[in-house]
Amino acid sequence: MAYEVRTRASPDPAALEQYLASIEPARRQDDSRALLERMRAVTGVDPQLWGPSIVGFGRYTYRYATGHEGEAAKVGFAGRKASLVLYGLQDHTDADPLVERLGPVRLGKGCLYVTRLDRLDLEVLDELVRLAWSLPDHVEGATYG
Repeated sequence: MAYEVRTRASPDPAALEQYLASIEPARRQDDSRALLERMRAVTGVDPQLWGPSIVGFGRYTYRYATGHEGEAAKVGFAGRKASLVLYGLQDHTDADPLVERLGPVRLGKGCLYVTRLDRLDLEVLDELVRLAWSLPDHVEGATYG
Protein backbone atom coordinates (compact mmCIF):
# COMPACT_ATOMS: atom_id res chain seq x y z
CA MET A 1 0.00 0.00 0.00
CA ALA A 2 1.30 3.43 -0.75
CA TYR A 3 0.43 4.89 2.62
CA GLU A 4 1.62 4.12 6.09
CA VAL A 5 -0.22 4.54 9.33
CA ARG A 6 2.01 4.43 12.36
CA THR A 7 -0.94 4.50 14.75
CA ARG A 8 -2.50 1.12 15.34
CA ALA A 9 -6.11 0.51 14.49
CA SER A 10 -8.72 1.30 17.09
CA PRO A 11 -11.36 -1.37 17.60
CA ASP A 12 -13.54 1.20 19.40
CA PRO A 13 -16.83 1.55 17.46
CA ALA A 14 -17.58 4.80 19.31
CA ALA A 15 -14.37 6.39 17.96
CA LEU A 16 -15.30 5.29 14.44
CA GLU A 17 -18.82 6.70 14.78
CA GLN A 18 -17.46 9.95 16.18
CA TYR A 19 -15.14 10.28 13.19
CA LEU A 20 -17.94 9.53 10.70
CA ALA A 21 -20.21 12.07 12.38
CA SER A 22 -17.50 14.73 12.05
CA ILE A 23 -17.15 14.42 8.26
CA GLU A 24 -18.28 17.49 6.35
CA PRO A 25 -20.03 18.37 4.16
CA ALA A 26 -23.15 16.22 4.78
CA ARG A 27 -22.94 14.63 1.30
CA ARG A 28 -19.38 13.47 2.04
CA GLN A 29 -20.57 11.99 5.33
CA ASP A 30 -23.39 10.14 3.54
CA ASP A 31 -20.94 8.87 0.90
CA SER A 32 -18.54 7.77 3.65
CA ARG A 33 -21.23 5.78 5.41
CA ALA A 34 -22.32 4.18 2.13
CA LEU A 35 -18.70 3.34 1.25
CA LEU A 36 -18.18 1.81 4.70
CA GLU A 37 -21.14 -0.50 4.14
CA ARG A 38 -19.94 -1.49 0.65
CA MET A 39 -16.43 -2.27 1.87
CA ARG A 40 -17.82 -4.18 4.85
CA ALA A 41 -20.01 -6.26 2.52
CA VAL A 42 -17.13 -7.06 0.13
CA THR A 43 -14.48 -7.79 2.77
CA GLY A 44 -16.73 -9.44 5.33
CA VAL A 45 -15.01 -7.65 8.22
CA ASP A 46 -15.88 -4.70 10.41
CA PRO A 47 -13.93 -1.48 9.92
CA GLN A 48 -11.50 0.02 12.38
CA LEU A 49 -10.30 3.58 12.71
CA TRP A 50 -6.61 3.85 11.82
CA GLY A 51 -5.19 6.99 13.34
CA PRO A 52 -7.57 9.94 13.51
CA SER A 53 -9.16 9.68 10.06
CA ILE A 54 -8.70 6.48 8.04
CA VAL A 55 -11.46 3.89 8.06
CA GLY A 56 -9.64 0.65 7.37
CA PHE A 57 -10.58 -2.95 6.74
CA GLY A 58 -8.22 -5.78 7.59
CA ARG A 59 -4.50 -5.30 7.93
CA TYR A 60 -1.29 -6.37 6.37
CA THR A 61 2.33 -6.14 7.39
CA TYR A 62 5.18 -5.23 5.13
CA ARG A 63 8.94 -5.06 5.18
CA TYR A 64 10.97 -3.11 2.66
CA ALA A 65 14.35 -4.27 1.42
CA THR A 66 15.79 -1.47 3.58
CA GLY A 67 14.46 -3.25 6.68
CA HIS A 68 11.71 -0.70 7.37
CA GLU A 69 8.55 -2.50 8.39
CA GLY A 70 5.04 -1.62 9.45
CA GLU A 71 1.40 -2.44 9.13
CA ALA A 72 -1.50 -0.80 7.34
CA ALA A 73 -5.13 -1.46 6.49
CA LYS A 74 -5.56 -3.62 3.38
CA VAL A 75 -8.26 -1.28 2.06
CA GLY A 76 -9.74 1.86 3.46
CA PHE A 77 -10.85 5.41 2.98
CA ALA A 78 -10.90 8.83 4.54
CA GLY A 79 -13.74 11.33 4.22
CA ARG A 80 -11.95 14.60 3.55
CA LYS A 81 -13.73 17.89 2.97
CA ALA A 82 -12.79 18.07 -0.73
CA SER A 83 -13.13 14.37 -1.57
CA LEU A 84 -13.20 10.79 -0.44
CA VAL A 85 -9.72 9.29 -0.47
CA LEU A 86 -9.66 5.55 -1.22
CA TYR A 87 -6.61 3.56 -0.14
CA GLY A 88 -5.22 0.25 -1.33
CA LEU A 89 -7.26 -0.10 -4.50
CA GLN A 90 -4.40 0.41 -6.97
CA ASP A 91 -2.00 -2.16 -5.55
CA HIS A 92 -3.16 -5.28 -7.39
CA THR A 93 -1.56 -5.88 -10.80
CA ASP A 94 -5.03 -6.15 -12.40
CA ALA A 95 -6.31 -2.86 -10.94
CA ASP A 96 -5.36 -0.37 -13.68
CA PRO A 97 -8.02 -1.31 -16.26
CA LEU A 98 -10.67 -1.27 -13.52
CA VAL A 99 -9.56 2.14 -12.27
CA GLU A 100 -9.99 3.43 -15.83
CA ARG A 101 -13.59 2.11 -15.85
CA LEU A 102 -14.41 3.27 -12.32
CA GLY A 103 -15.56 6.76 -13.23
CA PRO A 104 -14.29 10.23 -12.41
CA VAL A 105 -11.36 9.87 -10.03
CA ARG A 106 -8.09 11.68 -9.52
CA LEU A 107 -5.06 9.47 -9.05
CA GLY A 108 -2.75 10.09 -6.13
CA LYS A 109 0.31 8.21 -5.02
CA GLY A 110 -1.33 5.03 -3.79
CA CYS A 111 -4.81 6.52 -3.47
CA LEU A 112 -7.83 7.55 -5.48
CA TYR A 113 -9.66 10.84 -4.91
CA VAL A 114 -13.40 10.69 -5.49
CA THR A 115 -15.74 13.67 -5.27
CA ARG A 116 -19.05 11.78 -5.46
CA LEU A 117 -19.73 8.11 -4.89
CA ASP A 118 -22.86 8.20 -7.08
CA ARG A 119 -20.72 9.03 -10.12
CA LEU A 120 -18.75 5.80 -9.86
CA ASP A 121 -19.48 2.39 -11.32
CA LEU A 122 -20.10 0.68 -7.98
CA GLU A 123 -19.69 -2.84 -9.40
CA VAL A 124 -16.19 -1.85 -10.57
CA LEU A 125 -15.50 -0.36 -7.13
CA ASP A 126 -16.54 -3.64 -5.50
CA GLU A 127 -14.22 -5.55 -7.82
CA LEU A 128 -11.30 -3.24 -6.95
CA VAL A 129 -11.96 -3.87 -3.26
CA ARG A 130 -12.08 -7.65 -3.91
CA LEU A 131 -8.76 -7.55 -5.75
CA ALA A 132 -7.10 -5.50 -3.02
CA TRP A 133 -8.54 -7.82 -0.38
CA SER A 134 -6.98 -10.81 -2.17
CA LEU A 135 -3.44 -9.48 -1.74
CA PRO A 136 -1.19 -11.23 0.82
CA ASP A 137 -1.35 -10.29 4.49
CA HIS A 138 2.44 -9.99 4.63
CA VAL A 139 4.78 -8.59 2.01
CA GLU A 140 8.58 -8.95 2.07
CA GLY A 141 10.60 -6.56 -0.08
CA ALA A 142 7.42 -4.55 -0.58
CA THR A 143 7.11 -2.52 -3.72
CA TYR A 144 3.94 -0.98 -2.35
CA GLY A 145 3.36 0.08 1.20
